[in-house]
Amino acid sequence: MKIFKVVGSIVLSLTLGLVFIYSGYTKIVPIEPFEFTFVDMGVANWYTAPVIARLLIGLEFFIGLLLVANYNLKKFTLPLTAAVLSFFIIYLTIQIVRYGNNGNCGCFGERLPMSPLQGILKNVIMIAISFLVYILSEGWKLRYNTLILSMIAVPVAVVPFILNPVDYTYTSNNLDEKVNYPLELNLLFAPEDSSKVEIPSVDLRKNKQVVAFLSLTCSHCRIAAKKFRLIKKNNPDLPIYFILNGNKTGYQEFIEDTKASNIPSSYCLGKSFVQLSSAHLPRIYYLDNGTVVKKVDYYELNQYGIENWIKTGKP
Repeated sequence: MKIFKVVGSIVLSLTLGLVFIYSGYTKIVPIEPFEFTFVDMGVANWYTAPVIARLLIGLEFFIGLLLVANYNLKKFTLPLTAAVLSFFIIYLTIQIVRYGNNGNCGCFGERLPMSPLQGILKNVIMIAISFLVYILSEGWKLRYNTLILSMIAVPVAVVPFILNPVDYTYTSNNLDEKVNYPLELNLLFAPEDSSKVEIPSVDLRKNKQVVAFLSLTCSHCRIAAKKFRLIKKNNPDLPIYFILNGNKTGYQEFIEDTKASNIPSSYCLGKSFVQLSSAHLPRIYYLDNGTVVKKVDYYELNQYGIENWIKTGKP
């Protein structure tokens, strides 16, 4: 009987550990949606969120390794596991209250989308398994050792920063392209085919505007939309507008995922969209009275940069 308890404890602990490791791995690329979580929660800004996200991924790796090694389960590893899972449950519950059970909870990054409710259920099951391991396990006969934990924790915490380094000096892929030219906005405001082009609700030909050309099905466009949502949430006065492309039946799913309903948008289909955006998406323009003064990708997209441009006129 004892052998079954020991084997069962080891197998369950190993399974939990591998789930934690896989969970951390799936968040690394792309890491931006996970970074946005901390900005959305209000616990970080655009500069600190990348660091916090990588540290938390490192914590997932750390817990995973301790579970795989069956290290000091009852006194340290399992309580830490339950605490982290409880934190995620609280966060997901808040998300459901605020936005409903929509979109991807991010438990396994963008690789395995789950709704917030599915994420809560997954974490509850993992806590239940942790409790079962606690009952079955006798753990290794190693005492709590700060040196051993440090030798594991420090390298593991650094791994996410190596795999996906923090970069505050993004260089846009579009910087070599020409700027200071008028965008052909007549394609939007005087369309040849009104069935394919919806006239924007905002006059993009006037004043300063940040215009993003997005496809409803493009994964990078969705990351950009999520970032724009938070930028607009933090500063509702910023003039941001989406030009969308894709089957309109996919709009609801796009909004459920990105939660970017706070950004005004309109559709542009067919060759007009390609003429305005080119083949590279998402395409993001800073427009000053209809003139393209800057192009950025979603990596370089920065709330503080937009605010500075609106204030000083210097893109």
